[in-house]
Amino acid sequence: MQHENGKQHELVPTLILFCLSVFAFVTSSKAHSSLKINNGMNSSGLSQDKRICQLVRRTFVTSAGKTLLVFRAVFDVAQWNSNLTSSAQVSFLIPECGMLPEVLKSTIADFGEYYLVRNLPVHELVAHEFVDAFVKKGSCYALTYKTKIDQDNTAALLPNGKLILSVDKDTYEELGLQGRPSRYSGKKVMRYIVTIDLTDAGFHPESKKHNRVLWALKEKKPLEFDFLLAWYNTGAEGSTLMSYFSKNQIQALKPKITFSTLRDLQCPVLQSNDPQGKPEESCSTEELFEWLGAVLNQVNLDNKSSSFLSTYCCPEPSTVVEKAFLCTITGFIIPEKIIQLLEQLCCYFGEPKLAYWLTLTVHGFADSPVSWRENEHGFHKGGENLYNFVIFRNLDYWLQMAVGAHDDCPP
Repeated sequence: MQHENGKQHELVPTLILFCLSVFAFVTSSKAHSSLKINNGMNSSGLSQDKRICQLVRRTFVTSAGKTLLVFRAVFDVAQWNSNLTSSAQVSFLIPECGMLPEVLKSTIADFGEYYLVRNLPVHELVAHEFVDAFVKKGSCYALTYKTKIDQDNTAALLPNGKLILSVDKDTYEELGLQGRPSRYSGKKVMRYIVTIDLTDAGFHPESKKHNRVLWALKEKKPLEFDFLLAWYNTGAEGSTLMSYFSKNQIQALKPKITFSTLRDLQCPVLQSNDPQGKPEESCSTEELFEWLGAVLNQVNLDNKSSSFLSTYCCPEPSTVVEKAFLCTITGFIIPEKIIQLLEQLCCYFGEPKLAYWLTLTVHGFADSPVSWRENEHGFHKGGENLYNFVIFRNLDYWLQMAVGAHDDCPP
């Protein structure tokens, strides 16, 4: 299984066109997708993993035979956790808006730095100095750069302190560390997943487990990658990634941010309490998902007879807005920053607005060895893993979560 286009990733990752991803999720019976919808119900007393959604659900089937789970949930940003360990692209679309709202300016300006460290040995991430300075004092994120999960050895450090290695059969045998076969290997296992919990009580500098892992990664089978790294802490003093890796080739990067104003945009009519839509009254969630994919890529939706690129057009019923503001942020983006942005987008409706709804779309990395939580990620054709919020003026919301055909449904 190989990447179909065979192209290398750029420094700021370029993702598969969103509109193509959308059709794979919504119209393919093989793709997995789930949908959560809020109607303001109280969520108190639910477990940590269930606070965002009520345990009342219904299931409906799309025209393509796709089953979607629909939850009724209360919108509580403080409890939202995307479960995507890091993201490659974040976009938000605000109809009836022509420029960046004041409430969002400080959040966008302070989206944080991340780092590219060249030729970093993996054993440096399991060294107790690194674990004590970063893993145990905040949320540390790392992902191998320009590696392909269906061809190369890859690695990711999750904010829960687990280091995930996705390696080929030869590397796995040389390492000699305990792992499990990749679920995407087929009958003949050619890839293995190794998970190392850096915060485990038994993983300390004097332990046999620590020494075994360090020896395997440093001497028996040294692994070295270019890594993207980011660290989030709550104000604890100490070292920084830049100073800690000062002897390595390290480069500080900022996310790439682009703004655009879309004129005379035809938008679907939505009703927050009617996700399935009704003829001549409102559009469904699937129709919105397809439309949004085209808009985020600024595909022309005129559907003129002279258009040979696309005959897709906005679903009906629809309305034309004079302007809509689109912002796209691309880079190595951590969940904490997305939560801050989500909070401010909710604040946008704190004052009366013409817009009835807005959207926030988040893409995970196509070549990350994990997708949601610690679930193994399969590339298949596009490596998709994403979620999309539709936030309504009354703070009801829809939450759409999707991955490619080789992945489990998001939790």
